Amino acid sequence: MNVLIVDDYPSNRKVLRAQLEAEGYEVFEAANGVEALQALDRDAMDAVISDILMPNMDGFRLCQEIRKSGKPNSGLPVILYTATYNSPGDRKLAESVGADSYVLKPAPTPVILSALREAQDKAADRVAHEPFRSDETYVLKQYNEMLVRKLETRNSQLQEALAGLQTAHDEIVELNRSLEVRVEQRTAALETANKELEAFSYSVSHDLRGPLRAIGGLFDVLLQDHAGALDAQARHYITLIGKSVERMRDLIEGLLRLSRVGRADLNLERIDLTRLAQEALGDLKWADPERRIDVQIEEDLAAEGDTRLIRLVVQNLLENAWKYTRKATNARVEIGAVASEAQPAFFVRDNGAGFDMKHAESLFTAFKRLHREDEFPGIGIGLATVQRVIARHGGRVWAEGAVDQGATFYFTLPLPAEA
Repeated sequence: MNVLIVDDYPSNRKVLRAQLEAEGYEVFEAANGVEALQALDRDAMDAVISDILMPNMDGFRLCQEIRKSGKPNSGLPVILYTATYNSPGDRKLAESVGADSYVLKPAPTPVILSALREAQDKAADRVAHEPFRSDETYVLKQYNEMLVRKLETRNSQLQEALAGLQTAHDEIVELNRSLEVRVEQRTAALETANKELEAFSYSVSHDLRGPLRAIGGLFDVLLQDHAGALDAQARHYITLIGKSVERMRDLIEGLLRLSRVGRADLNLERIDLTRLAQEALGDLKWADPERRIDVQIEEDLAAEGDTRLIRLVVQNLLENAWKYTRKATNARVEIGAVASEAQPAFFVRDNGAGFDMKHAESLFTAFKRLHREDEFPGIGIGLATVQRVIARHGGRVWAEGAVDQGATFYFTLPLPAEA
C-alpha cells in the first residue's frame, strides 16, 4: 500500500515514515501541497497523510484540490495530521473540504493505522454512493474565518511577547542605568581614596626627611668629634644607629618613588625595552664591576607606555635578579618575551634564590620581604613599584619560581601601534 506523507518539516516526515514502513507500507514524501499534487500525478497512491500548516499550499487547500480535480485519484483517502489546528471550526473545515480523518500529532502507530482504516472505509463508502461535492462558497467562508482566527490568535501571542520584551528591555535599561551610576560612584570614591592615600604617603615621606636629616647630621658630629671618648660598646651602638638612619632614609625614598608613580601623568610612546634593559645592565656593571654574571637580552623587545615609568620597571626587575643571583653558581639572567593570551608577556628570569609559590601574591606588597636582611639587603619597595606602574598601564604582573631554583617575573604592556 502506497502512502504519501506531506509535511514541510523533514524530521516529522522521517518519524512518520519509520512508523509506516515498520507496518509494511510503501512511503513517498512531499514538502507541501504543490509537491503533493505533482507526486499524485506521477505515482499511484492509496492514501495521503498531510500536515495542515505548510508553505505554498496548506493541507486544507490540498484536500480541496484533490477532491475537485476530477481525476481518478479524487476519491483518495486523505488524513489531516496536525499539531496546530484543533478547534471545532478547524475540524468542521476539514470535513467541508473532504478530509476522511483528523489526527493530532504526534500520534502513536496504532492511532495512525486506525485513522488509515477509517479513511479507507469512508473513501470506499463515498465511491459506492456518490462522489464528494463541496460548497465552494461555504468552504471559502470557513477557510477565511479560520485564517482570521489564527491571525488573531497569533497577533495576540505576538502582542503578549512584545509586551514581555518591552518590559524586559525596560528592566535591563533601568538596571544598566543603576549600574552605571553605582560604577561612577564607586569609581569616584576609589579615585578620591587613592588620591588621598597618595597625598598622605607623599606628605608623610616628605615631612620625615627633615627630622631624619637632623638625626643623620647629629650622628656624624657625634662620630667625628666624640668617637675617641666612647668605649667599644658605645661605638657599636652608634654604628647600629647609623645603619638604622640609613635604612629609614631608603624607606622614605622608596615611599616617595611609589607615591610619584601614582601621581605622575602618563606620556605614552613607543618604548625600546631592549635598550632600557641594556642601559640598566650597564648601570649595574658600573656599580659592581667585579660581578660575573651571564645576562641575555632578547633583541627588538618593544611596547607602548611611559618611558620614564617603564624604565623603573626594568631597573627594579633587573636589580632584583642581580641581587638574588649573588650566591648562585654560574649566575644567569634572561630578559625576553613569550606569547600570553592576546598580547606577549615580557619577562626577567634568573637562576637565583627563588621563592615559595605560596607567597607569590605577597611579593608585590610594599615592604613585604621573603628573605632576611642579612641574606639579601633591601627595603621591599621595588616590586610594589613595578606592580603600580604596570597597573597604571592597564597591564598585569605575576611571578613564578621555586626555592633555590630561580624566579621569573612576567608583565604585560600594550604593543606599539605598528605591531
